[in-house]
Amino acid sequence: MSTTVTDEQIQALAATAKPYSVALLRWGPERTTAGADTIELEHQRRMVSLRADGVIAILCPVASDTVAGVAIMTVPAEEAAQIMAEDPCVRAGMMHCEVHPCHGFPGDALPA
Repeated sequence: MSTTVTDEQIQALAATAKPYSVALLRWGPERTTAGADTIELEHQRRMVSLRADGVIAILCPVASDTVAGVAIMTVPAEEAAQIMAEDPCVRAGMMHCEVHPCHGFPGDALPA
């Protein structure tokens, strides 16, 4: 680490934290079920729509045999879990979703 951070900087940043939810999508046993490509396309369409609506702040598909993706959601964990339970891939058993409450810092973004 090359940047020195003071206790005061940590406290100032912590004071700006806002509640979010993190949705962790893992591949399930039905990943290769009949019609999987069509179901996954509907999953992608839904996730991008949720992003456009501001329900998902950051959407990160993951190139992995076990993890399918991560989404930082702007709604409480209970609501996020309900939203993700309706996902086409989750409903088909192609993915499993865990939702956890978390905190983030407004203004954080992925580099362009």
